[in-house]
Amino acid sequence: MTYNEYVGHIKCLIIGSGPAGYTAAIYAARADLNPVMYTGIVPGGQLTQTTEVDNFPGYPTGITGPLLMEDLKLQAERFGTDVRFGYVTKVLFSKEGGVHQVEIDGTKTFTADTVIIATGATAKWLGLPSEEKFNGFGVSACAVCDGFFFKGQDVAIVGAGDTAAEEATYLAKLCRKVYMLVRRDEFRASKAMVNRVMKTTNIEVLFNTETLEIIGDQTGVTGLRTFDREKEEEGRTLAVTGFFVAIGHQPNTALFSDQLDMDSAGYLITQANSTKTNIPGVFACGDVQDHQFRQAITAAGTGCMAALEAERYIAAKEDLATVHQPVQETI
Repeated sequence: MTYNEYVGHIKCLIIGSGPAGYTAAIYAARADLNPVMYTGIVPGGQLTQTTEVDNFPGYPTGITGPLLMEDLKLQAERFGTDVRFGYVTKVLFSKEGGVHQVEIDGTKTFTADTVIIATGATAKWLGLPSEEKFNGFGVSACAVCDGFFFKGQDVAIVGAGDTAAEEATYLAKLCRKVYMLVRRDEFRASKAMVNRVMKTTNIEVLFNTETLEIIGDQTGVTGLRTFDREKEEEGRTLAVTGFFVAIGHQPNTALFSDQLDMDSAGYLITQANSTKTNIPGVFACGDVQDHQFRQAITAAGTGCMAALEAERYIAAKEDLATVHQPVQETI
């Protein structure tokens, strides 16, 4: 691995700046680990693209995603976190538990005793211009996060797997009507989840159906044009105020693919009840290792865990170094 300018050694490097990264920074800074955070190309992560956040504790009247991330950033900086805008381009982790090498922006490199990975996951989208246009204004990739805003309304959800089925049934508890758009003539979800969907009376499953266009105005989403794949013609136009995409997430782990253990979907594997990866001194928190909950509060919780484990790891190394320090004879 060839590096450019070497710019120093740090105790704790945090890669990523969502709820997991900032919480890890707060705890690491309070533990005198002098953490350095590199934000990535989207400082604040996915929540910076979310309009309203009503389910994060401590905000009784709700808060916007960008403001929540700014609050977390200010709190991390208050305790001494060095927050830097930059992108990690290469890593070389020490399997023996030595120092880890990290390249930033392809121009400089650090070494670090511990690395906390909080790079998150990116929602998969359909790629429609109208989807991007109304993202945050009726279009969402998280029913648990945003379903409350559509209580008593008609919505649509796209997807055919377990996640889509689970989110459709969740929405059905809040919404008057849920249209579930399935691209093929069958689900990919488990039989148990399919049965749950089919038994929910206010879910209408539209098989062989794709999304042509999301319709809306200055108030947000007002409808949805569909395409009937079986008839190969434009299908129904649905009057909905919410559109949910549940076709999966892509964990941001390509950078670590040849060094850290991952599952078949690319999520980092951590030890049970821990944020430890297969490399000593490297920890993973938030959506990058959580494919089940994917909530800001659960990400923050694992960020706390990662910082505490990093602190203990460094303390153990320092204790070991003290034990093995040569005794100097006095004359």
